[in-house]
Amino acid sequence: MKKIITLLVLTITLASCVSKKEYAALEAKHAQTKDQLLAVETNLQKCLIEKEKQETKAFALGEQVKYLKEDKKTALKQVENLTVLTQSSSDNIKNVISQLSEKDKYINGVRKAMTQKDSLNLAIKYHLTKNLTDGIQDKDIEVNVEKTVVFISISDKLLFKSGSYNVTDKAYTVLEKIAKVINDQPKMEVMIEGHTDTTPIKRDLIQDNWDLSALRATSITRILQYKYGVKPERLIAAGRSQYIPLAPNDTAENKSKNRRTKIIIMPKLNQFFDLLEQDAE
Repeated sequence: MKKIITLLVLTITLASCVSKKEYAALEAKHAQTKDQLLAVETNLQKCLIEKEKQETKAFALGEQVKYLKEDKKTALKQVENLTVLTQSSSDNIKNVISQLSEKDKYINGVRKAMTQKDSLNLAIKYHLTKNLTDGIQDKDIEVNVEKTVVFISISDKLLFKSGSYNVTDKAYTVLEKIAKVINDQPKMEVMIEGHTDTTPIKRDLIQDNWDLSALRATSITRILQYKYGVKPERLIAAGRSQYIPLAPNDTAENKSKNRRTKIIIMPKLNQFFDLLEQDAE
């Protein structure tokens, strides 16, 4: 037993005798080993993170592949349906093309009829202007063509006394010339419109400007019918009162412009359709 204790003491003594140099070397090697271990652990962590990223990316790509496969199936089905639709509707397409061709012919016919109507209106305007301007001041009577309608606007002072619906003697000269042009166009309708200013009026048989404008229109209508032979079925009498002014009713001059009678020469609808039928034939 004593020998064993002596041996242990001797061993410890020898171990304690290791040089400081060797101890420092061992410490340095230990520190190097720790650094290497830390570097390995760091790289391992990076690898794990990269692995997770790649797995996420792979999952996303897998989902995209699934979507593309489904989309491909849908597209193929749509192509199949389109093919079937195209085959089944080819006859319908031919019918549509044929109908479009017929519509083009109809539209061309409408254009031609409109051209004829425009030419007719211009001819009417020419004759009216030529006849009406003889001995009448231009500012008192005006002839215009708008779309398919001829408008004759006659100043109030040429036809009526102030606030009256009785036609003056000098009005007959104008109305006779207008009636001649109207009678030369038996297929046209004629509307007579009375217009007033905003000055209030109330007297026997006249309650307001509605009455005055309507009575003036009927007075002109009667003269065209009874004195100059315009067929009554072609005539329309209308009162527009003060509500379609040419100018603001703020001066005597503007009010004079607004007091007027319009004679409108317009085509009958059946005449227009007759032109279309002629073109079709």
